[in-house]
Amino acid sequence: MLKISGDLEIGLGQPELLRRVNAWRVLRLLRLKGPCSRADLVRYSGLSAPTISGVVSYLQKKGLVEPLGRGNSGGGRPPYLLRFNSGYGYVIGVDVGTSLFRFNVSDLNGTVFVKWTEPTHSQSTPRNISALVRKCLKRLECETKISHKKVLALTASVPGMTNATTGVVFSAPILPMGWHQVPLGTILQNETGIPTQVENDVNLAAIAEHWCGSAQDAKDFAFLSIGTGVGAGIFVNGRLHHGSEWAAGEIGYLRLPGTRETPLVIYQKGSLEGLIGAKGIEHSWRNLQHKNGRANGNRPLRLSADKILDMAGQGNTDATRILHRMAHNLANAVENICVILNPSLVIFGGRIGSHQALFDATRTILKRNDFCRPKLALGLLGREAPVLGAVWQALRSAMERILPLAPEKFPPEEIESRAFGALITGLEREGASASQSSKGRREIR
Repeated sequence: MLKISGDLEIGLGQPELLRRVNAWRVLRLLRLKGPCSRADLVRYSGLSAPTISGVVSYLQKKGLVEPLGRGNSGGGRPPYLLRFNSGYGYVIGVDVGTSLFRFNVSDLNGTVFVKWTEPTHSQSTPRNISALVRKCLKRLECETKISHKKVLALTASVPGMTNATTGVVFSAPILPMGWHQVPLGTILQNETGIPTQVENDVNLAAIAEHWCGSAQDAKDFAFLSIGTGVGAGIFVNGRLHHGSEWAAGEIGYLRLPGTRETPLVIYQKGSLEGLIGAKGIEHSWRNLQHKNGRANGNRPLRLSADKILDMAGQGNTDATRILHRMAHNLANAVENICVILNPSLVIFGGRIGSHQALFDATRTILKRNDFCRPKLALGLLGREAPVLGAVWQALRSAMERILPLAPEKFPPEEIESRAFGALITGLEREGASASQSSKGRREIR
């Protein structure tokens, strides 16, 4: 029995499986190192020259590796160079939002070359989302000449509790009516012919931050997203944790002191979401204005949650009161997560969660604790995080189909290389402030 990695062992009577394992490794090296000669691959992999020749021949026949011609000479005969054929196929990541639909296309190196957005006008129903996917696929073929037959995998990001295995969205309360027990994966796969996965948007944002954002070095962390909805993506020992009923991370349902005690209902918003979500902040502002008799005064009665937090940062009394109340509730939620999971890192993201004033106020409160004091950070990927996570998930799915290997037994780093960092080249990191960008951003290789 030959032990390859982690729990994966290959019997000596399984030459085809062993060849695919070696092919995985060679592909990973070509993606990570760029063009290589056969001698380079022998040196980097530790495999013998005959094994490398056999693997390269196998990969060339499948169209996954292509020759580049001779490289530069180091004194002898110039070596023949090989590279991974990133155009062998393509993957798609889509993100379903309350008002915006994002559609990204990547080659197999993780380079995103199509980034489209479509307004949904608050009509993100399953039928409309399916129509948008078909529309974008037609546009892709017209503008890039890439047939949908070359698209190897599609992952859809949805803001709701989702069974990532079956692709069924149990509920998405912040979206329009119609998102109850929706088999979105089956719907999209039947209509496009593309193998499709569906995953919760915050989980995908956590995946993206893990691979090319603030959590690259963390194995145990929580990504908290606060916007219209409230949720968490949880990593335990380097892997995304879903829970037995796909409810891990549904922190919008956490109960805090002063919240109304009601049963957990999947089709309704939770108590914490009502307090610290965007609509909860806006509701608190309106209540304060009415209470203070200012409904008809000079101050605007209706403000967005972002604007209210901006005003708190500028010293507005009412907005500061709301900010402090929200920060205490958020700190309580973080503490509850930490005493159960004890993560080393907690990342704040989402339209509201990434606001600097909220981050600073929450961090100040958490400093009072003697233990369970994880490192706190703002997410680096902003509103692009879920769709980038969707692209990564589609990339992984595509590579698993190209070289079937039961790769769930591999550590994640054996499946995907840091080449995925190319995904964020040129992206505007909307969720990070200028100061966070200068202090906290790491180079993505």
